[in-house]
Amino acid sequence: MLDGGEPAAAYEERLRFALSRGVALWDVLAACEREGSLDTAIRRPEANDFARFYAAYPGIRHVFFNGSTAADLYRRQVMKEAADDGKSYTLLPSSSPARAMSQAAKLEAWQPVREAWLAVRG
Repeated sequence: MLDGGEPAAAYEERLRFALSRGVALWDVLAACEREGSLDTAIRRPEANDFARFYAAYPGIRHVFFNGSTAADLYRRQVMKEAADDGKSYTLLPSSSPARAMSQAAKLEAWQPVREAWLAVRG
């Protein structure tokens, strides 16, 4: 949808689709303990090494969070204090089916990703 294309249904193909368009997907957490699938059940979170990630990919300018839990974990585990790193941080509604929101409303709410992508593509 970024450029009129649409990824296939298979997860690996969707990842290739995103990467082929310069979009990286990475979990905030490298590991945690959790019984079930609820975000509220996350215990002992361990963040991915974002310092190394950003050093390896210095062109990253936009960070989007898939839901408030991801944003909160990033703030607590990675950022720990306000960052003046030149990146923009945007909270998006969770793509989880548990997030009660119509597909059309989610698509509209996720438009900042497309806008940022188009701005970079110029």
